[in-house]
Amino acid sequence: MAKIFVRNSAAFVNAVSRWSAAQNPDFAVVVLPDTDEDVAIAVRYANQRNVPFLAVNRGHGSTTDMSNCRRGINIYVRNLDSITIAEDGQSATLGGGVYGDQLVRTLRANGKVAATGACACVGLMGPGLGGGLGRYQGFYGLITDNILELTVVTADGSIVTASANENADLFWAMGGAGHNFGIVTGVTYKIYDDPAPDWWIASYGFTGEKLDQVFDALNQINGNGSQPKELTTYTFLAFDQAVSDEPSLVVTIYYAGPATAALPYAQTFLDLDPSTTSNQTVAYPDLADAVGTGMNSPICQPGNSAAVFPVGLLRFNTTAIHRVFDIYTELVLQHPDFSHSVVQFEAYPVQKVQSVDFASTAYAHRGDNLLVSLLALYTPSPTNDATAPLYGTRIREAFHAGQPGRQLNAYVNYAYGDETAEQMYGWEAWRLEKLRMLKGEWDPRGRFGFYHPVFLG
Repeated sequence: MAKIFVRNSAAFVNAVSRWSAAQNPDFAVVVLPDTDEDVAIAVRYANQRNVPFLAVNRGHGSTTDMSNCRRGINIYVRNLDSITIAEDGQSATLGGGVYGDQLVRTLRANGKVAATGACACVGLMGPGLGGGLGRYQGFYGLITDNILELTVVTADGSIVTASANENADLFWAMGGAGHNFGIVTGVTYKIYDDPAPDWWIASYGFTGEKLDQVFDALNQINGNGSQPKELTTYTFLAFDQAVSDEPSLVVTIYYAGPATAALPYAQTFLDLDPSTTSNQTVAYPDLADAVGTGMNSPICQPGNSAAVFPVGLLRFNTTAIHRVFDIYTELVLQHPDFSHSVVQFEAYPVQKVQSVDFASTAYAHRGDNLLVSLLALYTPSPTNDATAPLYGTRIREAFHAGQPGRQLNAYVNYAYGDETAEQMYGWEAWRLEKLRMLKGEWDPRGRFGFYHPVFLG
């Protein structure tokens, strides 16, 4: 039976607590459903009274659009967290509230893996509805590429099935723009035999003087999207006292396999004489903890404010990155409340992602090889809320200036909220035309309008 939490109760406060303290929705009540029908009833109730609603799982969405939900209903899907592995071992039936660490550890106990995001504390379907990048995508593609079937509560409170064979247009839209079309209460999801029980990870710290050499090396390894499926690199620009008193670069290699196979890539960075080095072999379920994105890691805890400003790239442009380096340095030195902010340079393997027909899902950025962003982490305050986009847009523009002649692509799961529909959902005219047509069919009143909404034309 569903539960209802009212304002000021302990359960309400816990349910509305979010990863970022900025740009949050305002809820009057929380509904904790136990079934699909509970979710549908909550949606129909909200419609009858013209009250806004928002589905919430782990609470990591940080777009400015969420602040437009005022005095709404929080449909808190966290109890929809069942995981049932099919007898043939090729798929699992998951509740819409399943999250990354839960799925990884459950599958590991059964000798299986699946595509998930990089942070253990984030839900599966939240990222999946916007594409869903992750370290296994070289093997299996995006999260959305692994969805076989969805159970969706639509804007009118109906419960429908969406798959390639049933409500196929809705299924297409859910794969990249899904936050606009429904609440996922269940999913049939592909799973796989574990190809690499242990992963080798290594980190290398460099001072800013080696910026050109580091990104030349990263471009060499990425090879315009041809890096091996086993290899992910994650680089960040930060103030790291272990490396330098100035902003520094930390490169982390994740390799699905033994150190001997990864060493040729590691040697590329060792040859640059890093200031710090570390490496270890870990079981895949422990990888997130090892690199600071685990359930108990500081980055997963609520309390601070956060804003992300993403850009999709083909290659790293060192001239642009020098400009980003200067803007980032100015941000942190002039605004100490932002001292934990980082600039992220994510290079996931893309072979499997790009082998999928680009027109087959609403996800529009399969052609991007790299994802860069400012992750602004700061002490909550109205002044800091205003400062974050000032620097975020400057860094975003600097990155984009490094790829002349190319349109700006903004990964929807990171997007700040000021991006255009084309930047988030694709520059091909047919994509937005199709999304708007489907929006008119499935959500003509715009009830799903608080996460990078697709507006009717």
